[in-house]
Amino acid sequence: MTSREWVEAFAAEVGVEAPSTEEIDAVLQLAAAAAHGSERKAAPVATWLAGKTGKPIVELVAVGVRLESS
Repeated sequence: MTSREWVEAFAAEVGVEAPSTEEIDAVLQLAAAAAHGSERKAAPVATWLAGKTGKPIVELVAVGVRLESS
């Protein structure tokens, strides 16, 4: 199973629409900023927190990139 297939299956199981390619890229960008700006374990936690906010992912990526540069 590819990562895309897994994400689509997970989305179906939890009852949400699977993310677009652009959304996946943005989430990965946020995870990379968290991992490079701190410890690697910050990446999954940051993406989980991002999901809880309900804010647009591009806005959250900007925050992550800003923090990575700090």
